[in-house]
Amino acid sequence: MRTFAFYSAACAGALFLAACKSAPPANVAATVNSRPITYADIDKQFQLNFPDAQSRPADDQMTIQKMEILRSLIDNEIMLQRAEKGSLMATEADVEAKFNELKSGYTQEEFQKQLNARKMSIADLKAQIRRDLSVQKIINKEITSQISISDNEIGDFYKANKEAFNLAEPQIHLAQIIVTAVADPNLRNLKNDDARTDEQAKSKVQALEARLRQGEDFAMLAQNFSEDPNSAPNGGDMGFVPQSALDQLGPEFRSFILQVPPGQITQPIQGQGVYRIIKVISKEPAGQRELNDPKVQQRIRETLLNRKDQLLKAAYYEVAHNEAHVVNYFAIRVAQKK
Repeated sequence: MRTFAFYSAACAGALFLAACKSAPPANVAATVNSRPITYADIDKQFQLNFPDAQSRPADDQMTIQKMEILRSLIDNEIMLQRAEKGSLMATEADVEAKFNELKSGYTQEEFQKQLNARKMSIADLKAQIRRDLSVQKIINKEITSQISISDNEIGDFYKANKEAFNLAEPQIHLAQIIVTAVADPNLRNLKNDDARTDEQAKSKVQALEARLRQGEDFAMLAQNFSEDPNSAPNGGDMGFVPQSALDQLGPEFRSFILQVPPGQITQPIQGQGVYRIIKVISKEPAGQRELNDPKVQQRIRETLLNRKDQLLKAAYYEVAHNEAHVVNYFAIRVAQKK
């Protein structure tokens, strides 16, 4: 759908450019209210998304990816300008606090290595932090803080989805940290930490278990070090798993999980070159959950909040885009080559 939108926009832009016979400024891929976004900006983001040359898409696919990146940069610039207009730019204190948070847990050498891998300087990183925090401020002010969920909405959702709150069998809410003995090009943990041999994997998982036993936060360690690209960004959260699904993972794994009380973790579980530490968050018996259950209400409230948030953000971005003066020279250039 977005590819089609880009194509349509590109064609329209090409006709406009042909009509006025103007040439784009050097190295400028787009402008937002006359403020430029350069091809260098696109290349930098592309490098972050595809650091491994072997994993990079072919030429046409690469162009599509870069156009997607440019669309994101345009949206971000529109929001940043709105934050500036609303005096909502992140302060130096905001930036330093976030910078120190990102830096924590690294040695100076390790942190510099991460920056080098992303071809970023400390100044680049702080500039990106300032942009991200500023955009988040305008989103929070204009959208998130305006959302409310009424008791009637919760009740209506429950009535329409009552069967979803009837558990046919016991379920267990799990989170996991995974460490593998092989390199993973799709690694998504925050520290970019990847064990590559069984010896490294075993040492890493033992160190993580020790930190957990000392009281460190499971979700934070999962985000920073877990090698599961699906659950690591969510703090290792796997959601609720039916008890019968544990059988597929083998009797030893199932036995470990069933014996662990809520709030506790397993010792590292090894299987087929993978080490897992599992946290049992909660256990839910089978049966119907009623509307007066606080957990049911909280689950419904979060679901409705997320839905409204996504809907309003999408609408807000479209309105903001319509109100901005955007010229996408990159799209025009692509369309002219057809």
